[in-house]
Amino acid sequence: MKILVPVKRVVDYNVKVRVKSDGTGVDIANVKMSMNPFDEIAIEEAVRLKEKGAATEVIAVSCGVTQCQETLRTAMAIGADRAILVETTEELQPLAVAKLLKALIDKEQPGLVILGKQAIDDDCNQTGQMLAALADLPQATFASKVEIADGHASVTREVDGGSETLKLTLPAIITTDLRLNEPRYVTLPNIMKAKKKQMDVLKPSDLGVDVKSHLKTLKVSEPPKRSAGIKVPDVATLVSKLKNDAKVI
Repeated sequence: MKILVPVKRVVDYNVKVRVKSDGTGVDIANVKMSMNPFDEIAIEEAVRLKEKGAATEVIAVSCGVTQCQETLRTAMAIGADRAILVETTEELQPLAVAKLLKALIDKEQPGLVILGKQAIDDDCNQTGQMLAALADLPQATFASKVEIADGHASVTREVDGGSETLKLTLPAIITTDLRLNEPRYVTLPNIMKAKKKQMDVLKPSDLGVDVKSHLKTLKVSEPPKRSAGIKVPDVATLVSKLKNDAKVI
């Protein structure tokens, strides 16, 4: 069974994001980029399933600029067998990515697609659900545990009231939550091995997909700065401040 794992190149989670002075977007010039943390969890889970014998091949996929090859090399250093880059300079929105992944599913015929529940740059949480709809495949989102057996996937997922377990018939789509696993440390020998692994580069036109944007970003702005807090001497003063100054009671 093949497992397809989409991974996204995003601004590293340790970096403080800066908005461009003209408000057109986020400044990524000379900023450290890395794999989306939720996608890192997805690639780790796929590799673990392969190590258990539930899968035979793990394919990492990324859609975007040429530099996404670095992200794919990281995925192969974690344990992916090969990679596919759908190269484009267009700003890709979730629906466009889902269409590209649907075309790759038709081409590769994977038994399972595992992807992060959301990316930390746009926080859309849409691609997995859109892909499941386009491919007409069963889905389980926010997975905290995945088991594969007898052509089915048993997925424990987090819900508002606790957790629930779903049984999916493969092929299926799964999106990962933080509690699914802790990704392994990438060692130097594996980084060197990843450089020799196969990476195919395609264009959206090769897959017959139009990635034209249907949404336009009008403005990007930082959240307003919070004013400093104050200390109050007693409860009466606190109530007075909440009532007269903050006007919340």
